[in-house]
Amino acid sequence: MVKEKIKISVRDLVEFILRCGDLNNEFFGGSNLRALEGTKIHKKIQSSKDENYKKEVTLKYEREFDEFIIAVEGRADGIIVDNGNVTIDEIKTTSANLGEIDGYYNPLHLAQAKCYAYIYSIQNDLTTIDVQLTYYQIDNDEIKYLRYTYSIDELKTFFDDLIKKYYNWASMLYNWIKERNSSIEKIDFPYKDFRKGQKKLMASVYKSIESGKKLFVQAPTGIGKTISTIFPSLKAMKKGLTSKIFYLTAKTIARTVSEETFNTLRSKGLKVKTLVLTAKEKICFNEKTECTPEACMFAKGHYDRINDAIMDIFLNEDNFNRSKIEEYAQKHMVCPFELSLDLSLWSDVIICDYNYVFDPNVGLKRFFQDKTDFTLLVDEAHNLVDRSREMFSAELFKKDFLSLKKEIKGESIKLEKVLSKINSIFLKLKKRCGEKGYFVTDEIFSDLNGYLRQFIGEVESFLSNERKSFVKDAIIDLYFEVIRYLKVSDMYDELYTTYVEKKSDDLKFKLFCLDPSKLLSETLRKVRSTVFFSATLIPITYYMSLLGGSREDYGVCLDSPFETKNRMILIADDVSTKYKDREKTLEEIVGYIHTTVSKENGNYIVYFPSYEYLNMVYEIYKEKSTGYLLKQKSTMKENEKDDFLRMFEDGQNGVLAFCVLGGVFSEGIDLTKDRLIGAIIIGVGIPQICLERDIIRDYFERKYGLGYEFAYLYPGFNKVLQSAGRVIRTEEDKGIILLIDERFLQKNYIRIFPKEWFPYTKVNQSNLGFHLDSFWRSF
Repeated sequence: MVKEKIKISVRDLVEFILRCGDLNNEFFGGSNLRALEGTKIHKKIQSSKDENYKKEVTLKYEREFDEFIIAVEGRADGIIVDNGNVTIDEIKTTSANLGEIDGYYNPLHLAQAKCYAYIYSIQNDLTTIDVQLTYYQIDNDEIKYLRYTYSIDELKTFFDDLIKKYYNWASMLYNWIKERNSSIEKIDFPYKDFRKGQKKLMASVYKSIESGKKLFVQAPTGIGKTISTIFPSLKAMKKGLTSKIFYLTAKTIARTVSEETFNTLRSKGLKVKTLVLTAKEKICFNEKTECTPEACMFAKGHYDRINDAIMDIFLNEDNFNRSKIEEYAQKHMVCPFELSLDLSLWSDVIICDYNYVFDPNVGLKRFFQDKTDFTLLVDEAHNLVDRSREMFSAELFKKDFLSLKKEIKGESIKLEKVLSKINSIFLKLKKRCGEKGYFVTDEIFSDLNGYLRQFIGEVESFLSNERKSFVKDAIIDLYFEVIRYLKVSDMYDELYTTYVEKKSDDLKFKLFCLDPSKLLSETLRKVRSTVFFSATLIPITYYMSLLGGSREDYGVCLDSPFETKNRMILIADDVSTKYKDREKTLEEIVGYIHTTVSKENGNYIVYFPSYEYLNMVYEIYKEKSTGYLLKQKSTMKENEKDDFLRMFEDGQNGVLAFCVLGGVFSEGIDLTKDRLIGAIIIGVGIPQICLERDIIRDYFERKYGLGYEFAYLYPGFNKVLQSAGRVIRTEEDKGIILLIDERFLQKNYIRIFPKEWFPYTKVNQSNLGFHLDSFWRSF
C-alpha cells in the first residue's frame, strides 16, 4: 500500500516550527522595497558567480514513518562546489546596517540554509558542509557574508528536531485526510434529481482536473453551477488528483453561496476543512489597522500563541469562516487576519476573492511560487477580464505628489527634493498632452522609475522609528501606490501601453494592461486545473482568449434547464437609446414600462445604462405611477442594499425598481418565484466611450480585427445578459424580459444571443399589450 505523503516546503517548516515573538508588519526598514527588489537582486548575485555556482537548486527529502511520509522540498539559492568543498548559499536582501547583522539577526535565515545543507549532505554522502548567508544591502549595494561549517551529525540533530516537532502536526493532518477522503468516497450527490445539463457539467469538471486542463463553461442560470463544480472537484481530491481547491469569486454573495453549498454537503456526511478569507481591514479587531506590538495587543507575542490557536480551531471546527476565526483569535489573543492566512495551509478548500490568487500585490504567494496540483474554480468568470486588467495595471496622479511635498515642507530636504523631481517630470508629460488632453505611448519612462525608487527609500528613511509621530495616511497611501506601480512596471511588455491624461486640475499617468491573458497564464500554469464558469460567458471564444485559454483546453456551452414557455423574450427595436436620442425618446420608454407593469401585477426591475438616464426616466414616470417605486443610488451602504432587496420579499407585489446595468442589483441577486416577474432592459449596455476603451479597441482591432467587439459590444452585452438572468431562477419561476433598443435585432447582437433567448418576439407600442396578455393568460 502506498503511504500518504504530507508535503511541506523547507521555508514553511522552518517558519512554522521556529517562529516566536511579536507580529510586526510595519513597512519601516525597507521590507517592501526588499520584496520589490528581492528577485532582481537574487538573479544579479547569482549571475555574477562563476561556473562553480549552481543557482536555484531543488532539494527534496522524505522521512518515512509507520503511517505516512513527511516530504520536505525547497530550492537553495545557490550551491558552490569548489575543490571538493560544498557551500550552501542563502541570499537575503536588507536595508539594515550590515554592521548590525550577525548570526542572531534572523535565526530563520540560518535555519533554512541548514535544512538545505542537511538534505544535500545526506544525498551526496558528505560528512561536513559549509553554509553561507549572503546579505545584500539595498541602499548602498554592499554585501556581507556569514559563513559556518557543520558536520553531518550537527545538521542531523537540528533537522531531526524540526521533523520531530512537526510530526504531531503531520499526524493530525494525516488523520484528517483519511477522515476527509473516507467521507468524500461515501457521499452521494446531495439532491434527489439532476437538473438538465448538470451531469455533463460535472463530468467536464472532473475530466479537466484529471487531464490537467482548463475548462471554460457557459452554463445558464438554473443548472446549479456551484454544486456542479464543487462536487466533482471533491471526488478528484479523494482520488489524489488535487490536494487543495480554491473557490474564487468577485462578490461576497457568491462566497456565501459556495459556503452554503459546503454546509449542505456537510449535512450529508462530508468532512472537509473550508476557509473563507476576509480582507484585513474588515476582520481587524482595531479601528485602525496597525500590525505592530506597540499599537496592537494581538500583535504582541502573536507568534508565541499562533500555533496553539491553529491546533485548537483545526481540532474543533471544519468551517473556518469569519465568525469562527474571530472567535479563536480572541480566545488565543492573535491577529485574526494572520490566523486566517496560516489556516490556508491547513484547509482543503479556500473560498476567497480573485485577488488572493491573481493579484501580484496581495496574492497568496506561499501557494503559487512553484507547480502545484491545486484546482481553481473561478465563479462568475466574466468579471475576471476587467478585474485582472485592474490588478495588472497601475496609475499615479500628479496632485498626490505635489500635496505631499506641501505637507512635509521643512521636514525632510531629501524627500522634498525627490518629490520636486517627480513633479517636474509630470509637468513635462502634461505639456505632451497638447490640445487633445492626453497621449498614448509604449514608453515606460525609466527616469520617472528611478526617482520613484528614490522616493520609496526616502519615505522609509523619513518614517523611521524616530519619525513615527509624522505617519499620516497620505504619505503611507502614496508609498504603497508607488510600490504597486513599480511592481507593475517590472511586468511591462508588449501587452501593455502607457497613457497620460489631463484630469481637470490633475494629471493621470497609467501603465495599462491591455491583454491580461499572459499574466493570468503565469498563475494558471502553476496549478493542475482551472474551471472558469458563468451564466454569461458569451461568446466563449472571447473569454478564452483573454483569460489565458489555449487550443488544448475545453469549452462547454450548456442549454438552459428551464422550459421556454415559462418566459417570454420581447424585443422593442423601434426606440433609440443612444445618448443623442435619449431625451427625444423618454416618453416612449415610459410608455413601454407602464404597459409592461400594468398587464400583470408583480415586481419588476428596469435597468438603465447610467444613473443620469435612470433619473431622467424616473422623474417622468413617478408622476404617472400609482405603484411602489424604488431607485438605486450611486452610493449605497450594505444595510441600504439589504433594505432595497427586502422590498422584493415573497408576497410583496407591485414594486418597480429603477437600477443600473452592471450594478449591484444586476447580478448575484436571487429573486425567485414571485419576487421578480419581469426585467425591462433599456439599451445594449455599451460602456461609456472613453480613452481606455478606445485604447482597448485599437489594440484588439490590430490583433484580431475585433476592436469594437472586445472593447464595447461584448462587455456591454454581458451586462444585459446578467440583468436578464435575474428573472428566471428556478423551475417554478415565470416572467418576461423586455429589451428596448433598435440595436438588439442587428446581426452582430443576434449571433451572440444565448440559445434560451430563442424564440423571441418583436414588439412595438401598439402590440406589446397583446403579447403580454397572451403570455400571462397561458398559465
